[in-house]
Amino acid sequence: MSTSNKKARLATVWLGGCAGCHMSLLDLDERIVDVLGLVDLVYSPVADIKVFPQDVDVTLVEGAICNEENLHLAREIRERSKLVVAFGDCAITGNVPSIRNRMKLDGILTSVYTDSFYREGPGPMPNTETGLPVLLPRVVPLHQVIDVDVHLPGCPPAPERIWAAINAILSGGPIELPVEMRSFG
Repeated sequence: MSTSNKKARLATVWLGGCAGCHMSLLDLDERIVDVLGLVDLVYSPVADIKVFPQDVDVTLVEGAICNEENLHLAREIRERSKLVVAFGDCAITGNVPSIRNRMKLDGILTSVYTDSFYREGPGPMPNTETGLPVLLPRVVPLHQVIDVDVHLPGCPPAPERIWAAINAILSGGPIELPVEMRSFG
């Protein structure tokens, strides 16, 4: 990624999804040490960094765009990243989070927080004025709100697929996964 001896600046982001892609990244096992030898991890849900930094070389974005907070962060990522990777099927297609698109948005919070089958009575409604991001009318994949440079499919992508993609990206070579690594799901 970089022509000098400077390490690439890597960010990973978790938007609307289950964190499975990040778990698969951690499943690189000892190869994660090799990755960390090649990059400076500048933002990630596994690190306590609150503000998305400037001048990021590569950002792996997991999850769909579900709310205004996701939308704001996605736009910030695009402005501050040289290369944006849609990391996993939720980022690429909307996948499981987009099931919400079949439901009436105005009743979804009531359904989840007060009318749940698993509750023994109404639960407290969340106070959307003090912390919950406003839901978007529809859940959408990442490429519908920002330009995406690379799509890394899988639910979650297998560690071997992540390893192949990261190596290609960091080496500056073509980002072409073998045919057997291009499937969704």
